[in-house]
Amino acid sequence: MAAQHPSVDARTGARQSGGPNPTALLIVVLISLGLVVSAVPALNVALPNVAERTGATQSQLQWIVDAYAVVFASLLLACGALGDRYGRKPILLAGMVLFAAASGVASFADSAGALVALRALMGVGAALVMPTTLSILTTSLPGEKQGRAVGAWVGVAGAGAILGLLSSGLLLEIFDWPSIFALNVVIGGLLVIGIVLVVPNSRHESPPRVDYLGTLLSTLGLTALVFGVIEGPQNGWTSRITLSAFAVAALALLVWAIWSLRTREPLLDPRLFRRRDFANGTISLAVQFFAFFGFVFVVMQYLQLVRGYSPLQAAVALVPMGVVLGGLSRRVPQLVQLRGRRVVSTIGLLLMAGGFGILSRLGTDSGYLLLLAGLLPVGAGMALATVPATTGILVSLPAEKQGVASAVNDAAREIGGTLGIAVLGSILAGAYRSGVLDAVPASAPTQLRDAAGGSLPAALAIAGRTGINGQALAAAARQAFTDGLTRAFLTACGVLLVTAVMLALRPVKAQIERSKADTKA
Repeated sequence: MAAQHPSVDARTGARQSGGPNPTALLIVVLISLGLVVSAVPALNVALPNVAERTGATQSQLQWIVDAYAVVFASLLLACGALGDRYGRKPILLAGMVLFAAASGVASFADSAGALVALRALMGVGAALVMPTTLSILTTSLPGEKQGRAVGAWVGVAGAGAILGLLSSGLLLEIFDWPSIFALNVVIGGLLVIGIVLVVPNSRHESPPRVDYLGTLLSTLGLTALVFGVIEGPQNGWTSRITLSAFAVAALALLVWAIWSLRTREPLLDPRLFRRRDFANGTISLAVQFFAFFGFVFVVMQYLQLVRGYSPLQAAVALVPMGVVLGGLSRRVPQLVQLRGRRVVSTIGLLLMAGGFGILSRLGTDSGYLLLLAGLLPVGAGMALATVPATTGILVSLPAEKQGVASAVNDAAREIGGTLGIAVLGSILAGAYRSGVLDAVPASAPTQLRDAAGGSLPAALAIAGRTGINGQALAAAARQAFTDGLTRAFLTACGVLLVTAVMLALRPVKAQIERSKADTKA
């Protein structure tokens, strides 16, 4: 039997070995992608249970979700470069092992702090996995199969959030929240075997230098920014710790920008944002997922704690949004050809804003029809806005920069989602804490007041132990949470509206400036 020799991909310069089974490779790669993408929102379904078991406050719940997202988003670009340099198979394998191992330990965690740390470690594994999955498909499959494989990759990346919510909701109908992490261990272990058996190794012949300093600075800046936003409601927006966090974030991001402009191979060249399509697409994607991930974080708690849904019922309640998103996304390319990216994208952002305007009217006794009336335009708007944004990023860069374009596309989604959970969650936390403390008698013990103001599950637990007076506390706590939801969703609505107007008018401004220049000439 003749030995198989490595071949070099003519388009990417990647050295790759053997001829993989396309079907087996696609299955392993797509499940790997789906596992790490779904882990971002999957724990949202379990937040009420986590709060009850660990005593986590509202800000700690945000950190449990965002610790994963912050690390995941910060390391995406760098980890893609690691795969190019050291081989995509070993990086994918290392990421999956780390993700599964951290999940296994997290299934035994009994404190909020331990969960935050372990979720961050899972985020490192996820960042190693996600960019290498796409690179493996584009360098290992023949040209005629790459198009369908990339299309399937995009579909899994988009549907991962809903799949994560549904699988977690189903598990929680039978088991407790550690089962979500246990499932990661089982699937991750099977994927490790699959990666070893069916994924070929490949790497770039002339790999880019890994910008470790740029990675460190951007991670520090994003983490400090998220820390300030999440901890602001509890510590005070003008407190020393909050202002210090914002100062560290500003300084780190400024130094990152200076470094990136001066180094030869930066993590991300800031000059790329001079390209209108690239900047517009990146901003649009970040804002879309800012609203979407923040929405999921808030609404899953609302449905379970205020409306009394079970975890599975809460997850199923969001399925119509996913159905509209998935069904309409396939039609968007034709709409873009007919009307252009700017028009379709603007309509999409406006639809999302309208949906959030409707969702802001949710109250303590609202029925499902009001929720559905908001979900449908949000799903349709995301379908219309996501495709033009992604296309804008890809077409703005030449063929040799498509790896960068893909990584920026992923990073924009994750960074936007991270900030959405932080900002909208903090608006919710601030309004909730203020409303609950107004309802708790000033004569109540300080420990009780702090616990009730820390999270809605804690307030409901206290209310359940205090008899008739507890009913008033529970009602006030649910109302305070709903008031926070209203403010958070109105904020998302406003951000989407401003972005839609800005992106719609920006090309017009550019055309006016070009006309003036032509006139002077």
